[in-house]
Order: sequence, then C-alpha cells, then structure tokens
Amino acid sequence: MRTTRKMASVAVVGALALVATSCAESDRGEGDGSGGGSSTFTFGAAGAPEMFDPLYATDGETFRVTRQMFEGLLGIEPGSAEVVPELATEWTSNEEGTEWTFTLRDDVTFHDGEPFNAEAVCANFERMFDQNEAGQVAAEYWGYVMGGFSNDPDSSLYQGCEAAGEFEAVVTISRATSGFPTMLTLESLSMQSPAAMESGDANGIATEGEGFSFPEYAQAPVGTGPYTFGEYDEANQTISLEANDDYWGDAAKTDNLVFRVIPDESTRRQELEAGSIDGYDLPSPADWSGLEDGGNSVEIRDPFNIFYLGLNPEANPMLKDLKVRQALMYALDREQLVQSQLPEGAEVATQFMPSTVSGYNSELEAYPYDPEQAEQLLQEAGAEGMTLKFAYPTEVSRPYMPDPQQLFEALRTNLEAVGIKVDVQTASWNGGYLDNVTAGKYDAYLLGWTGDYDAAFNFIGTFFGNLKENDFGTEVMPWGKQLADDLQSADGIVDEAERATAFETINQQIMEDYLPGLPISHSPPALVVGPDVEGVIPSPLTAEEFDTVSVGGE
Repeated sequence: MRTTRKMASVAVVGALALVATSCAESDRGEGDGSGGGSSTFTFGAAGAPEMFDPLYATDGETFRVTRQMFEGLLGIEPGSAEVVPELATEWTSNEEGTEWTFTLRDDVTFHDGEPFNAEAVCANFERMFDQNEAGQVAAEYWGYVMGGFSNDPDSSLYQGCEAAGEFEAVVTISRATSGFPTMLTLESLSMQSPAAMESGDANGIATEGEGFSFPEYAQAPVGTGPYTFGEYDEANQTISLEANDDYWGDAAKTDNLVFRVIPDESTRRQELEAGSIDGYDLPSPADWSGLEDGGNSVEIRDPFNIFYLGLNPEANPMLKDLKVRQALMYALDREQLVQSQLPEGAEVATQFMPSTVSGYNSELEAYPYDPEQAEQLLQEAGAEGMTLKFAYPTEVSRPYMPDPQQLFEALRTNLEAVGIKVDVQTASWNGGYLDNVTAGKYDAYLLGWTGDYDAAFNFIGTFFGNLKENDFGTEVMPWGKQLADDLQSADGIVDEAERATAFETINQQIMEDYLPGLPISHSPPALVVGPDVEGVIPSPLTAEEFDTVSVGGE
C-alpha cells in the first residue's frame, strides 16, 4: 500500500499484472441478507482517518476502515495478491488492450438502496476523472495510475466509459499497460453511490491551509461492502461500522466493527492484554513470543515489501560513481542484520521486488558482505574517507522497517568500518523526514515499499519509471532516461510472459549496471488478535477484510 512516502499528484501509470479475462465467480458466496454477526470486533488503529472517501485517501489507517465499506470492480483474493472478481464477474479486452468490457453483478445495491449497474460504474469513473484543482492534488492514487484528469485528457490513461447494457460497462484507455485493469483493485478506485455523491457534493473539495476542506459526503460515504458507516466519535477517537443487512455476499460475522485510535504501540498491546481491544497491527517482533504466550494469535503475513537504502547522487556527486555504490553494497552485512534485527522469515533482498512478483529475476544473487572489496572499490574511486549524510526516520514503525533506529545503527556501523564518515540525520516520519527525502536533502536514507498489488512496475516502475518523479536522483545519471524508457516499454507489453522476461532483464541491469539504491531485505509483518478471535485472514498487502472475523465463538 502506498503509505510509505508521499506521491506526486500526477505521476506515471503504475503497473500491475495484466488480467486478460476472468470468468470465475466470487468466493464470497451468496448471503441471505439476514446479517450474520452478534458481537463486536474492536481493532486498535495507529491513527485516525482525516475523512472516509477512499478517492481522496492516501494512508493505510484510512484504507483499513474504508476497505470494510467499499468494493471495486476487481478484488484481491483474501490471503494473497491474486486478482479475483468482485463487483465485476468477468472482463475482456480488445487485441490492443485499450477497450475493456466488464460484466457486472446484477444483485448488488449501494448502502442507500440505489442500484449498482453500468451507469453507476461510468458515473464513478467520470466523477474520479473530473476533479477540480484541489481534487487533482488530493486524489493522488487516480493521478498515480491514470496520469491525468479531465482538464488535460491527453495525459490521461482513462479516456471514457460507456454503459453498453444495464450490467455491461466498457472502459476505454489510451494505451495498453500492465496497470489495467488490475489497478481497479485499489481502494481509491472503489465504487460509490452516484446518488449519495451528488446529494453530498462529493467533489466539493477545497484547499485549506496546507491541507484540504472535504465536503459533507466524505464524512459518511456510501459503498456496497459488508459494513456500512456508523459514526466517527472524534472525542473518543472511535469509528463505528455496522453490518450491511442487504449485502450481496456472505453476511459479516459481527454486527459491529469498531476502530479505536491508539497511536502508541505499547499502549495498543496493553489494551489487547486488558481485553479492551481485540487486535492491532504491526506488533513489535520482540513482542511476538510474549503475545503468543499470553494466548493471543500473532498472524504473520507473507513478505510483499522491500526495505532499501536510498542514494541521491544529486546531493552527493561521489554517488554517481558505480564503484562507490557497489562499495556501499559490499560494506553492508545484510545477512547479520536480517538475523538480528528483523523477524523470523525475513530475507536478504537480491533486487527491488519480492520473489512472488512476476518479473523477479531468480538468477540474481545477493551481493555478499565483503568489507575488503568495499575498501578496494572506494580506493579505486578516490572516495576513501568520504562523508555520507545518512538519515533515518523517527516516530514510525513500518512493515519492512520495524525499528528504524536500530536498523540504521547496524548499517552505520558497517559503513564506518570501511572508512566512510557518517553524518547522522533524522526527522520524524510525518514531521519532515518524507519531505526531506523528496526534496533531496539527504545523501542516503532508509525507506521502503509495500506493494499495492502484484506487479513488477508497481515496485521498480514506482522507483525508477519516471525520470523526474523519483527520490533516487536518476535524472542526473547518464542511464536514468534509458532505465525509465525501458520500464515504460516493458509496462506496455500485452503478453504476460514477454512482459515478465522484459522485467527480469531490467532487474538484472538495475543490480549489475546501475545500482541506483541498495535493496536490503523483505520482512513478514504481523498483526495480532486476542484469544477469542477467529477468522482473520492475513494479507500480504496488509489489506485485511474483517467481515470474516468472529469474536467469542459467535
């Protein structure tokens, strides 16, 4: 999920695995509309949503809530990154990959009773496309995957939507891309009630200081999911959702779903142990065994992330030399770091994506820990004793980076051992660190990425696919444009096998010829639930759906 750093409001199209067609029925099954729950599941959230319209959301805590209320044309199989039908039962494209026909479910209504049909689908696309100036900044995901809005249609991947029948919608895009239609699994592109959006002035967003003023609709939006919006009690920092009695699929296992905002991780653990919440996300790896000893269940997700040491040759010209970047790679004892600092199941990275993503190059081997080779390369480059302005974030724990300071200190020790002088820099995650990385204020920095979906471009395309919109300073490198062009070309290959081969080649070039940054590791993040909780399905995308969860044997 794109919660690791800020995105440009208009960026290149993200890439996803191309789904040519799918005819399988949803595994949700058919609900009887009676409502299946008789209890409450309370989850400890690390932060409070600013509002609840997924189109304008960018952070994981907001999506954790909206995911329970909204659905997209396509969904993700629980417990995996596999694309499956959701509100669309099948989808096909023309040979050029530019016209996509979606066959829709005919038994779905929005929470306000309005019908879900092809006209509603097109109304949603047009609503997302037609944003005012403030909306174009706030709707970051649309800008990221679609490239543009109605004021600049030539830059937009999206070109139009037509209702070809009551339950058949045809969406036209400007070019073939591996990003479509799998991008429709994104929470931000969920389907919402056109009637509710119109009455609530959903697009009436405005700038307010450095943020936004959201319309009435954003505080109580209307979707099709297994839960409906209840209330947001800001005073007590709780968000309450209620089971949707008219849901088209299997009824939610609980009548109520509550999110309690508890920013401190240690406090969340205390609340779980006291029984006042039923679960929380990202428990410290050091606490896993203790939590399990207390009868709780630590649910470990499969790794779908990358932790890396970013390099910025714009800030430090010495980093333009490949030998210097290779020296830094050889200097890092990543195997020791994985064994001592990261949870069980973490592994050293050989490239900027996990092995489960199509396009991963299985022939690549990890750079070994070789401080003598590092010193030799630094000498050859005339960079002995170089100073590196190296930064890490505070006040944060990420799935790939559970304790930033400890990880930083281990890497700092490695660098200093080969003669590099480290100028330590730090700032809080949302209090300057991300902005400083984007502004190029550090020579080197710790950051990472949890994939939005199963696609090579969503990893390496996000990092290097836009020459000017990346944090690695590749614009000043002689190979920067070629790498960006190669990634865009690979993204446009319609044949899945050919596209995978192209990305495998690019991954090899990145690691052997370019090395724009230093991939460190992949980690399996966890969430924890209490002894009486059943039915949690851990998601490698950290995108759990809680309608399958029951509490206390209910």
